[in-house]
Amino acid sequence: MRMILAVVALCSAIASVARAAEPSPELIAYGKALVEAGDCASCHTADPAKPFAGGKRIDTPFGAIYAPNLTPDRDTGIGAWTDADFTRAVRTGVAPDGSNYYPAFPYPYFTKVTKDDTLAIRAYLGTLAPVASRNKPPELRWPFGYRGLMRLWNAMYFKPALFEPDQSQSAAWNRGAYLVTGLGHCGSCHTPKNYFGADKTAQALSGNEVGGWYAPRLDGAARTGLKSWSAEDITEYLQSGRNAKSHAGGLMAEVVVNSTAKMSDADVRAIAVYLKSLPASRRETIVTPPDDAEMKAGQAVYAKLCIACHEADGSGAPRIYPPLPGNALLQSVNPSSSLRIILDGAHTVTTPRAPNTGEMPGYAKQLSDEEIAAVTNYIRNSWGNAAPLVTAAQVAKARKE
Repeated sequence: MRMILAVVALCSAIASVARAAEPSPELIAYGKALVEAGDCASCHTADPAKPFAGGKRIDTPFGAIYAPNLTPDRDTGIGAWTDADFTRAVRTGVAPDGSNYYPAFPYPYFTKVTKDDTLAIRAYLGTLAPVASRNKPPELRWPFGYRGLMRLWNAMYFKPALFEPDQSQSAAWNRGAYLVTGLGHCGSCHTPKNYFGADKTAQALSGNEVGGWYAPRLDGAARTGLKSWSAEDITEYLQSGRNAKSHAGGLMAEVVVNSTAKMSDADVRAIAVYLKSLPASRRETIVTPPDDAEMKAGQAVYAKLCIACHEADGSGAPRIYPPLPGNALLQSVNPSSSLRIILDGAHTVTTPRAPNTGEMPGYAKQLSDEEIAAVTNYIRNSWGNAAPLVTAAQVAKARKE
């Protein structure tokens, strides 16, 4: 009898430990919020019917990489991983088998994420429906397919380090810095890269071309950055995908829909506070305006196709048709995003805070390379705007992309 009672007590203790080990609903909810802040869904979801099951192709200057399966499937996902496996993968870019991830997985940013937050993320991912989806090998040009090279890359460019709060700044500023420089990994798109794909840290958040689009400056540059935006402008843009100055498009539209529109008001406001504190990390480009003939050619195209929505003075209809005067993205040194919109058209992102849609047609078939170059130069250099000259050759290249 005494033995039976001992066995019963032992089983009860084991069951109690098992229940204690289960993540709480609060921890799971917090992990979900962190996953949204990290925009994990945008990269790790190829099929919307199978969220986080991986398989999405990510093109890099070195070839293609396919995002892995984050569901708790034990054979093809992360279901068999330990907490230590997950933490090491997220914060150091090393898989459970000891192989190195490529920095398309933004572990150089995630290294700043705290252990508690990392485990909260894991707790939420553990609640997802397991999906059997085997990870695809990368398709990288020689010699980049040799993962051993990542050890050298890490030695040169990766510095593991938790986020260190700045005690001289406010709690909101530090929260924003944690999100922007860590979990939100904004610099993976918005910071220029060197020949080996590492951040040019001295030019942090000063703009970068990615996926045929230009991720604009997030620093305090007057003409092409966020100096003219208020913290309220940034907050509205991140929450709704639009504001009185601009609309989100391309890859940023995905970020808004899958991430920033779902974040808490406090976290989005914290991001805005941090971004507004950043000085310009490099000088604005000196611009030589287009000649009169180019401007007249562009004005003719604008009068025919653009004026009905954007008005003669470019003022448009804020939050419906983006205004063109003072538009930071439009004046960026790299015209990729402007060319993509003119060639392919644009669809206003729809979010709970801004459910109404809008659309701009594409003009790839209607206009020649020379006409698109001319109208691009016109809108980038009218109404007080100033931006480098766009050539027909650049338009032709953008068409191919």
